[in-house]
Amino acid sequence: MPEIAEVETVRNVLKQRILNKKIKDVKIIYGKIIENDLDEFKKILIDNEFKDILRKGKWLIFELKDHYLLSHLRMEGKYFIKSSDEEIAKHEHIIITFNDNTDLRYHDTRKFGRMKIVDKDKLWETPEIKKQGKEPIDDTLTSDYLLEKFKGKKMPMKTTLLDQEIISGLGNIYVDEVLFASHIHPLREASTITKDECEKIIASGKEIIKNAIKHGGTTIKSYTSSLGVTGNYQNYLKVHKREGKECPICGNPIKRIKVGGRSTYFCEHCQK
Repeated sequence: MPEIAEVETVRNVLKQRILNKKIKDVKIIYGKIIENDLDEFKKILIDNEFKDILRKGKWLIFELKDHYLLSHLRMEGKYFIKSSDEEIAKHEHIIITFNDNTDLRYHDTRKFGRMKIVDKDKLWETPEIKKQGKEPIDDTLTSDYLLEKFKGKKMPMKTTLLDQEIISGLGNIYVDEVLFASHIHPLREASTITKDECEKIIASGKEIIKNAIKHGGTTIKSYTSSLGVTGNYQNYLKVHKREGKECPICGNPIKRIKVGGRSTYFCEHCQK
């Protein structure tokens, strides 16, 4: 699943390639991805253009004249830019055609992704955006904020940090990496985390996500390259997908367990 670093990479590439190009057509092949009336969706987009692309957590936010188009890639969503003459491939569900005869194509094998157009003045009141927590690279993310969110929570830290209403944008990969860097066991109850440990979570989260963005995100089987971009942060992962390999700190083998149904990688020695 694309997480904050991968979505930020997609945002940056799209900003270079599709802004200020007039939209002349929209083809909807699988309409259940779109949460608006389909005719209204097309009407708003045609003859419009993307002025900017923002991001909140894992949501891409395409700015139009009077609206925003929200897009969540979910498990396997990807964007491709292709010539309009190129045959539409399997799993390309939404085709936005520009006046230069190029397409922005939304590809999603599992069809879990979502799109929604909202009025410009309602963006930050839209439930999908309003409920997002602070981002790991947000300077307003503080230990006091995390302590308040963790208070009374009996859930494991792995599950807690996956909650987008607490920290927005972290997913399975980066939660494993942040917990390892913070020396916190993934099954540790959130309510037991100290202020100092919150500071470690914040510091390691910022460093890991900034480096992941710098390297174009993590390209693994569940999230392969699109838009001609292949991230290489997978070469810097310390524990995720490294079951049985040596811990880079102590040399003990990395373990894998299931937490809340998610594969979780950690070092038993370094994360007591």
